[in-house]
Amino acid sequence: MNDSEKLFQTPLPPRPTDLEVRSDALEAALAERILVLDGATGTAMQDANLTAEDFGGEELEGCNELLCATRPDVVDGVHEVYLKAGADIVETNSFGGTPLVLAEYDVADRAFELNRLSAEIARAACARHSTAERPRFVCGSMGPTTKAISVTGGITFNGLIDNFRTQALGLMAGGADYLLLETCQDSRNIKAGLLACEEAFERAGWRLPVAVSATIEPTGTMLAGQDAEALAVSFAHYDLLYLGLNCATGPDLMSDHVRTLAELAQTRVACVPNAGLPNEDGLYTEGPEEVAAVLGRFAEAGWLNLVGGCCGTTAAHVAALVAGVQQ
Repeated sequence: MNDSEKLFQTPLPPRPTDLEVRSDALEAALAERILVLDGATGTAMQDANLTAEDFGGEELEGCNELLCATRPDVVDGVHEVYLKAGADIVETNSFGGTPLVLAEYDVADRAFELNRLSAEIARAACARHSTAERPRFVCGSMGPTTKAISVTGGITFNGLIDNFRTQALGLMAGGADYLLLETCQDSRNIKAGLLACEEAFERAGWRLPVAVSATIEPTGTMLAGQDAEALAVSFAHYDLLYLGLNCATGPDLMSDHVRTLAELAQTRVACVPNAGLPNEDGLYTEGPEEVAAVLGRFAEAGWLNLVGGCCGTTAAHVAALVAGVQQ
């Protein structure tokens, strides 16, 4: 077995004893109301004033996924802030958790471990806030990696499957309620991610729901050129928990795209925008009430099943969304 093959040899997660209970609770919550996801992870972590030592050294600084091992208290604190704000769902701290991305810090071999830890931390936080009337859920975050087949190259389709499969197995082992391929910029990457999840489920002998969230730029398409209509049509035959949009812009510029998904998607629809477009200083300036007002209009139109916040959003944004869409 060569080094590459060893990298993708991962343990098989046992089937959780409460899997059906949690799955049924998630379906019931989605049928009952619009669910609110959490806000930005990076924005929340900045409040912790982290140093290189928190990551394990200067060469590891900036690898947020490592904080699941080195500073789990910080990761837990992010979840705690959003859960207190009323979020129904928190995302694991695993956005860059594929071996491909972690290799930039020379920790690719820790991918399974870090994804497992990220889900365990989120699971414990949700357990503290869950009640019989209001369960909280863990979304296993699977970012787009740093490679897009149609845009950057530098990765094969099968290579992406290997990376996403390792990540999926780790998130399953840690207790995620569902997996989310998010900030997707290329339909080919999405297909690789979905196939990877299926391979993970087949190997483990049990499965989780899977959702997809794409990023449509101000130009009106994903970086690889697909628009919202192409996104909806391309994945209509997949049994997705939901199909949505996140990142790139504030909610205003997502209006046409969200309406298109609502009209064409064969599943639920989510919208998780930034706090507007960044200004000349790179800051996101749309406040909680501004974001909540636009998403509230989308909700009133019947377009949405889930909402949340991406770059620049805070606990205040989440609280405003809870107040706005769950009245």
